[in-house]
Formats: sequence, C-alpha cells, structure tokens
Amino acid sequence: MKVFVTGTDTDVGKTIVSAWLCLHSGADYWKPIQSGHPPDRDADTVAHLSGARLHPERHLLREPLSPYHAAKLQGLRIELDDFRAPDTSRPLVMEGAGGVLVPVNESATMLDLMLRLGAPVIVAARSSLGTINHTCLTLLALRSRNIPVLGVVLCGPINPGNREGIEQFGNVKVLAEIPPLEPLTRDSLQRVAPLPGALGWIRWKS
Repeated sequence: MKVFVTGTDTDVGKTIVSAWLCLHSGADYWKPIQSGHPPDRDADTVAHLSGARLHPERHLLREPLSPYHAAKLQGLRIELDDFRAPDTSRPLVMEGAGGVLVPVNESATMLDLMLRLGAPVIVAARSSLGTINHTCLTLLALRSRNIPVLGVVLCGPINPGNREGIEQFGNVKVLAEIPPLEPLTRDSLQRVAPLPGALGWIRWKS
C-alpha cells in the first residue's frame, strides 16, 4: 500500500502533504531523491511533524537543483534501476522532487520514476492564483502516461473558486485543503481533517 506525492512545482507543499498523510495514517516515509543537502532534508521535516518512520534516500545531492543537474555536478548519473520501494508492512508515502517533468537524468523525468515505483499519485498544489493552470497541466502529464491520480491537496489560504476550477477543469477530486498553519507543528497539522472515508487511501491497491 503506497502513494506517491508529486507537485505542480517546487515549494508547493509536497512535504507538508506527505507529513499530513503520515500523521493521520501511521505510514512510513521515503524520499527517493533529495537535493540541496545539506542543509535541506525533507525527511527530517516529515519526521518532526508526523513521527513517521523514515527510509533512507537513494540519492542525497548537494546542490539545490534538479536531480539530473545536481547529480551531474557530482559526477553521478541517476539510473531508474537505482530505485526500488522500501519493504515495509505499513502504508508508504513517497515524495517526489519538484514537479512531474523535473529531469532525473538526460532522458528520464519524475514521470518515469513514478512509473518505475508503480504507485498512485496525489498532487500537491498551491491554492493561489495560477493554480488551475498549473494543476491541470500536471494532471494532463500524469494521464498521458496512464499514471493513476487519486486527487489533489491544496496548500495555502482557502480559495473556493480555485478548488471548484480544479475539480471542474481537471476532472479530479480535491481531497483536502491545508491552510497556512502558524505555527506549523505536529499538533496544528493533526487538526487538519484527514482524507474523506477515514483515510481510505490506505486500502488502495499498491
């Protein structure tokens, strides 16, 4: 039982969505590729906010760039065969790097990694102006590769118009909205409602 959290861009809330999923379900967490480390490590944020059990990254890259370019600067080439989902008896939340077309190497993108890992996808998106276009383009890219989309989670100030637009034009369900949380803590994230159906995503086939 696993799910892959992707985004419409970088810094749209993928890590917060991942922590929220782990917190409400007891899922493990795995980020296959982390760039910008040190100091950035999304796994530390997820652990702090959810207490999730972490699985080590397959690639930790120094520069805060796309996996392809960060790896190239270190004299590395990332291969899709590098990746295999960790073994666990619990649900598993996997978090991507950037958006769906971020390059992993000179010919593969995050879409190829998603196909390799074989998990359905939740899209993290901003709630602000421009999100309808970005989200619908992301959905088109996912569907062009026949990657199952479970829904969208919006991050930011509540915006009913954008939620309606994404559902209408993206032909998708907005599963939840995570508003700005000040402070962002495990307790404040716990108060955000879980997915409909008592976190039915846990029962989705992997």
